Amino acid sequence: MSPSRIKPKTILVTGAGGSLGRRVMARLMDRHQVIAVDFRHAVHTDAHIPSYQVDLRKRRFEDIFRDHAIDGVIHLGRILTNEYSRFRRYNDNVLGTRRLFDLAEKYNVGKVVVHSTHFVYGADAYNPAPLRETAPLKASELTMDLVDAVELENLAQIYLWRSPKLHITILRPCNIVGPGVRNSMSRLLSRRLAPALIGFSPIMQFLHVEDMADAVVAAFERRGKGVFNVAPSDWVAYQDFLRACDCRILPLPSLPPSLPRRIAESMGWSSFPPYLINFFKYPVVLDGSAFASAYRWQPQYSLADISAYYRSKKHRPVDA
Repeated sequence: MSPSRIKPKTILVTGAGGSLGRRVMARLMDRHQVIAVDFRHAVHTDAHIPSYQVDLRKRRFEDIFRDHAIDGVIHLGRILTNEYSRFRRYNDNVLGTRRLFDLAEKYNVGKVVVHSTHFVYGADAYNPAPLRETAPLKASELTMDLVDAVELENLAQIYLWRSPKLHITILRPCNIVGPGVRNSMSRLLSRRLAPALIGFSPIMQFLHVEDMADAVVAAFERRGKGVFNVAPSDWVAYQDFLRACDCRILPLPSLPPSLPRRIAESMGWSSFPPYLINFFKYPVVLDGSAFASAYRWQPQYSLADISAYYRSKKHRPVDA
């Protein structure tokens, strides 16, 4: 459907202060009324975009639904695995999301897009490659630090089938990287010295934040619902991509299995958190063909484009 034929809607965007949220709002604001929400910090927007700093679990969040006739919700406001404590992540990611779904039902919202993560699959030596959307979500079996990510997705799938009028679309992207992205992988690629486990260089996929913003908007504006991987059709070995980004590799022993975790903990590496160690050992390769076909989406940024950006960051005086 062309933008000129899309009926203007009022869209609530959570996580509006993040790099992805800002890009999504920029794509929507010319043809929709956008409402920005972020529970972490105030979001400074254009004058005609209402902005709220509010906890999704608080009463003030419902006031937004009362004051605005919300047609759709784009839920990007997920605390990342490198942010805050496990308890805080569970409260905000799971309980906050449940509150959002309940309000969406109550106020007759017609479309919800949920930003999940490929971490829910878990990194395991026996994972099939590529992973389709029907693969089991094993992350919570492998580490307690990803329980909130799996629970958020399980909750979204319950509402997907329980409340068909919400037309929920759940997006599981691979590693999102690029300008302004502050997740663990982007921080790692920004470093001049990046750790890698001796004997391991798993295949990985990388998605530019601009391409992810296009995917979110496509999922919202085009008909459909369900669970979709979002990933390019190409991939690269982890250590090869570090070299392409001009990172010097710091070899870490991989045995015994607890040793790299203890090293990461003692060094305080937020870009190499202990609970994600297995993702630097075993491949988690997504089959993104279902989303690409259903929503006529293709990434515009190549691996060469992404690595060029991170090479350019190495010329700055301080590592990101």
